[in-house]
Amino acid sequence: MSDGTLYGVGLGPGDPELVTVKAARLIGAADVVAYHCARHGRSVARSIAEPYLRAGQVEEQLVYPVTTEVTDHPGGYDGAMEEFYAAAADRLMAHLAAGRDVVLLAEGDPLFYSSYMHMHKRISGRFAAVIVPGVTSVSAASAALAMPLVEGDDVLTVLPGTLGREVLAERLRGGGAAAVMKIGRSYPGVRAALKDAGRLEQAYYVERASAGPRQVIERAADVDPSTVPYMSLVIIAGAEAADQPSSAGVAATSGAAGTARIPGAAEVTEPTPASEPADRISGSGRVDVVGLGPGGRDWLTPQAAAVLAAADDIVGYAAYVDRVPPNPRQRRHGSDNRVEAQRAELALDLARRGRRVAVVSSGDPGVFAMASVVLEAAADERYADVPVSIVPGITAAQAVASVAGAPLGHDYVMLSLSDRLKPWDVIARRLAAAAAGDFAIAIYNPASQSRRQQLVDARELLLAHRDAETPVVVGRAVGSDEQRVTVTTLGEFDPEQVDMRCLVIVGSSQSRVVRDGAGQPRVITPRRYPG
Repeated sequence: MSDGTLYGVGLGPGDPELVTVKAARLIGAADVVAYHCARHGRSVARSIAEPYLRAGQVEEQLVYPVTTEVTDHPGGYDGAMEEFYAAAADRLMAHLAAGRDVVLLAEGDPLFYSSYMHMHKRISGRFAAVIVPGVTSVSAASAALAMPLVEGDDVLTVLPGTLGREVLAERLRGGGAAAVMKIGRSYPGVRAALKDAGRLEQAYYVERASAGPRQVIERAADVDPSTVPYMSLVIIAGAEAADQPSSAGVAATSGAAGTARIPGAAEVTEPTPASEPADRISGSGRVDVVGLGPGGRDWLTPQAAAVLAAADDIVGYAAYVDRVPPNPRQRRHGSDNRVEAQRAELALDLARRGRRVAVVSSGDPGVFAMASVVLEAAADERYADVPVSIVPGITAAQAVASVAGAPLGHDYVMLSLSDRLKPWDVIARRLAAAAAGDFAIAIYNPASQSRRQQLVDARELLLAHRDAETPVVVGRAVGSDEQRVTVTTLGEFDPEQVDMRCLVIVGSSQSRVVRDGAGQPRVITPRRYPG
């Protein structure tokens, strides 16, 4: 099998229509599409490329481990980033070695202030690497301003705003054209340097060039430093180019090129690796116990998505493993739902061999799921050197409650009816105590094919303490295409309509049903309790 090829694909400044024909073709044809992002999981590069992606492609989400803040990594910030880039390169090379072509997306141009370069340096000596250039933000900003940048003997200098006030001012003196990038947090110093160099009145600020209605153009002197996002830069025309009539009309015509900033108006920002902290991603073995939520990508937290993307192995009950999008770089270990202890030991053993393992649970891993099982197994001295972390998820009680209204708006109890791991008399005693205490009750594992009588008995126990008109919510497969939510009463509740994909919420004495504007029932438990 021949090796795959790494493609560093420039996407331009933000407008998907500024993606080159070659870039669009390669994105659509690639086996694997990779992109960098911060911990929130959103990627500007992916959003630009989205029109050209196709179903079935493997996505490698490369989540930055740290930003510019202090890190507890023994090598400091540089050590954390070096470890991250090495681990990310290994993930991409695993695909290349298996013969899969990898497109690594880059905003602007791949070799112009881009994270692609870190991958290129580590991979190009071992695998073929092809660069597909893209329109840079400097060109996009000049176009947005409709202002020539350089003409004749003008010299263009591109500067990072992170250089510091004195160095920037020195570089900006004179009549040359300049583009100052990476100005986000550094803008107060950038503006001061422009003033020191006598260039502030000639400078223009461009935010999200080519982004249509989100594009902003202002004179650099008028910009509020607290509002400057990462996707922005400052442009100064060269001396010869500035004599052209079009540059004099920039301020008057900027509304046609973009939108003026309205003081006090809310604006959406795209956080980037330089603007949001993230935990360190270790290159050594570890176990992350991950909550997948109740179902569907929309219910998955960005943190969980990032951990799943970085994993080498996915371990869990087979039905939950199947919910994780396949990635041929990863090994998948699905098993029966009754072998939790063995599953935990498998994950820890893999981690001891240097693998990064994600143990997946539906909902939240700490609620009737794998977190406690893994932590219990990890207490064995064999696994003393294996880091274990818990990545929370939206649990079924929260999901069902949100769809039904707010039935858990006051004190409530979460209880499982499964008697596989605890005797029925303990369940019955706890259920009766919760009912006597007038808690709303979220009932997990209410019934299965072989376990039907428990829910019937539970209803009778509850009726001994609750009025027959007490609201009951039955949520089935919430978060999936098969979602169904039923609002009934404790007296009318039929246990035969419940299976293992259901969660049942029984209200307290204060719970009641109200109707929304469309006449649909909404169950609420008020936060105020009488007396």
